[in-house]
Amino acid sequence: MTGPLKFRNGVFTVLQVSDAQDLQYVRRTMLWMLERAYDRVKPDLILLTGDNTLGNHFRDALPVVSKLTVNTKEKEFRAMQKALAYVLEPIAKRNIPFAMIYGNHDDMNEITKEEQAEIYRDYPGCVGLDNPDKSVDVDTYNIPIYSEDGSRVAFNLWMLDSAWTDHEQKRGFCEIKPETTAWYVKTAKALAEENGGAPVPALLFQHVPLRETLRLIEECDKAHGAVAQDGKYYRLKPDTHGVMGEYPSVCDTDAGLFAAIKQNGDVKAVVFGHDHLNCFEGRLDGLDFIQTASASFRCYGSPHRGARVFRLYEDGRYETEHLRYFDLCGKNPVSALRYLWDADDVWKIKAALLGTLATGAVAVTAAAAISRKMRNA
Repeated sequence: MTGPLKFRNGVFTVLQVSDAQDLQYVRRTMLWMLERAYDRVKPDLILLTGDNTLGNHFRDALPVVSKLTVNTKEKEFRAMQKALAYVLEPIAKRNIPFAMIYGNHDDMNEITKEEQAEIYRDYPGCVGLDNPDKSVDVDTYNIPIYSEDGSRVAFNLWMLDSAWTDHEQKRGFCEIKPETTAWYVKTAKALAEENGGAPVPALLFQHVPLRETLRLIEECDKAHGAVAQDGKYYRLKPDTHGVMGEYPSVCDTDAGLFAAIKQNGDVKAVVFGHDHLNCFEGRLDGLDFIQTASASFRCYGSPHRGARVFRLYEDGRYETEHLRYFDLCGKNPVSALRYLWDADDVWKIKAALLGTLATGAVAVTAAAAISRKMRNA
């Protein structure tokens, strides 16, 4: 565990990494991208906001190699440790504090959330995962950011669980539990009382977007950039800025969380992951909605892969920007080839390229053989 987090020169920088979503056999290009983000941004805190592993595929990652088959809970736990080590060790090497929440993929295995939490806690920079209220999930907690002199909580980060699996029903849920909303209301009230009755400025992070996100989009005619859903087409409304590459996959219910946020008046922005192709910022009812694209190369994504920066200010303001892969790694042949090699969503281009190279290799081999025969004739 690290010590209290504080502002420095009036600023505190947070880097959000969402949907790293990889396995024990990691795609190295994602790590290359993230390390460049860490070194460029030099964050005071890194937030891993769900689907930190592709937790439902540890067992079938290499099903044809018997010696490497993951077929017990113990082996699955070791596979998870290895997958998380790829993500966490570069952070630990830089002595950067980090915090996390789970996504829907993290819980799709035999390893409980509490058992997974122990892996994160083994790293010295782990922040949070220490909520004494056991009525909520282990990844539901808040992170206070103290003023530079340490006298007060100047900013607060809410980390809320929004996805889990009922292993008996073999069914996944994407929703906010009533206990989570109740805990948020109670804790926000306590923070305000400690702050002389004024709400503490906050950002709220959860993996799955709130249903109100759908109010940021509108139906439209079929056109370039429009997203299809159930036979209709949608786009972002004009006052929402960014990219929507897929129809938002939102919480089934929020147990009154959105209404509680508006009533409490502390949260300046709600921030999500989950939808890999979406990267936008909008505003509803005086609240900012922020969607961050995935970082994973193992799963579907787009050139908007990357990480999001939040700069918090001691006076309660914040700013944000999203850094894409090519922003971080440069637009050059090396970064383009690495992206092409590791990114799942370009498999058609990759297959065509490999086919072309293979054809070329066969042609060169055939030409060499013919040349040898002619020389020996």
